[in-house]
Amino acid sequence: MVTAALGTAWLTRRALKRRIGDSPLWPLPALETPVSGHSPRRALRALIVSRAESAQGVLLLTVESPDLPAWTPGAHVDVTLPSGLVRQYSLCGDPADAGRYTIAIRLIEDGRGGSREAHAQLVEGAELELRPPRNRFELVPAASYVFVAGGIGITPILPMLRAATAAGADWTLLYGGRTLDSMPFLDDLAPYGDRVSVFPEDETGRPDLAPVSAAGPGTLVYCCGPEPLMRAVTAAAADPAAVHLERFSPAGEPGPGRAFTVELRRSGRVVEVAADESTLAAVRRELPDTPYSCEQGFCGTCQHRFLAGGVDHRDELLTDQERADSMLLCVSRAKEDRLVLDL
Repeated sequence: MVTAALGTAWLTRRALKRRIGDSPLWPLPALETPVSGHSPRRALRALIVSRAESAQGVLLLTVESPDLPAWTPGAHVDVTLPSGLVRQYSLCGDPADAGRYTIAIRLIEDGRGGSREAHAQLVEGAELELRPPRNRFELVPAASYVFVAGGIGITPILPMLRAATAAGADWTLLYGGRTLDSMPFLDDLAPYGDRVSVFPEDETGRPDLAPVSAAGPGTLVYCCGPEPLMRAVTAAAADPAAVHLERFSPAGEPGPGRAFTVELRRSGRVVEVAADESTLAAVRRELPDTPYSCEQGFCGTCQHRFLAGGVDHRDELLTDQERADSMLLCVSRAKEDRLVLDL
């Protein structure tokens, strides 16, 4: 009798543990496709096979795994650092190298800590967790291009140059940086000859954007770099619609906010979001375990499904399809007075 009772108790605990695992908010029903608290993209694991310095303060990592998906120029990956921080880095290798990704990480001493951790702890032979590539900076086929890169902004541009060359397109690159020593991939760019113009700011000043202004109809402009550079490129372009931008820092201060109410449908709670706070901060008052990382709308850690209400999307990550039913709590807000989240 005692043995049978212990066996029944063990089976009950195991079933309960499985049920809770299926739905963290048990006894509420589990989602068919969980979003809340997790990126819908699966985690990948790869081995760091090479670590080098591409320029002063720029760490170049190559990782390998047979599970790495194919990618296209302009794509980036989310990297989970050993501490759990999630950061985004453009893929700068060759898409033809199946099972191999290359990323470059600029050390930012006064940043939020991600680059310092990467430089200190991502070593050759270690395992790296990342998520499958996203691409909101696709290279659109064209007969001609003007590429503009500032500093580490060269990373998504580099594979674009290879693709444009292979396609027989006419192109030019304007590449600026603080100093020559701080500008990565100069050796990779050297074979392109006079298609590439290099502007170390301490020697020549900022890039001359005349080629952007002179770009004719059908020429596309691709720019990645500091926000002032992207604003200058947009202003210089004869056709702003031809300009494609990639950023991994906020474009600037968001427009004025307004207070609104959020219903957490699965939790049966209601929270008020003040005009000067984020949706994430308000939600975490009720659900303090709600995960987050970058708080800038780039990593996707706080992606959640909304059930009702319009969303003022302020991220640089989600696709239009994803924005139809999900949002990033750290930056996005309600368009009107009420928003219902599947939380």
